[in-house]
Amino acid sequence: MIVGETVIVERHVEVGRDGGNNPIFEWVAESVNDVLVAPGPRSDIEESNRPHGTEVQFSLHFPKGYPATLRGARISVRGGEPLDVIGDPQHFTEANTPGRWSMPCEIGRTDG
Repeated sequence: MIVGETVIVERHVEVGRDGGNNPIFEWVAESVNDVLVAPGPRSDIEESNRPHGTEVQFSLHFPKGYPATLRGARISVRGGEPLDVIGDPQHFTEANTPGRWSMPCEIGRTDG
């Protein structure tokens, strides 16, 4: 049986304004249960399609119905350092997703 894991999704959100009315941002975290975690990139993506300097650490699959965008977020897996979400992951259509997970997402770091 396939079992999902809990990951920590962090988003950079505006939490207030300073004395000069400039926005104050902080990383705000949420736990997300039942995420499939696979090491490395998905095998169907060619290396030539990756942004320069990006190293994929994990391929994740978020459960159906996960409502939030992951664009600009960072995600911690298995207690590791937060890694950047690559791109703007989107859900597959319900009709094309027979299982519990419908949104593939890659996370990694940029070293260049």
